[in-house]
Amino acid sequence: MRARRQVPSERHYNPIGVVHGGIAATILDSAMGCAVHTTLPAGWSYGSLDLSARYVRPITADTGRIVCEGVVVHRGNSTATAEGRVWAEATGKLLAHGSGSALLRPLS
Repeated sequence: MRARRQVPSERHYNPIGVVHGGIAATILDSAMGCAVHTTLPAGWSYGSLDLSARYVRPITADTGRIVCEGVVVHRGNSTATAEGRVWAEATGKLLAHGSGSALLRPLS
């Protein structure tokens, strides 16, 4: 499941001059959540239980557009696990990757 493409800019920088890791973590969480969502029947919801992000390369405004993809690793009756990757669209270089799990619940 591909998440929305984003273009990082200096407004995302932390005090050391690179995009804050929380941006990559948020994109990973969203892509993995969307992937889990595609496995749910109507009337079900999900929420993140945990998230682990690993940063491979710094992201800057020069990185250009970044892309994130989430893939479900396991879906059970009450939880699901997923993995995600963030890469630079222009170069294909991996920037960050992560894993997480979600709690699955019926809406009613």
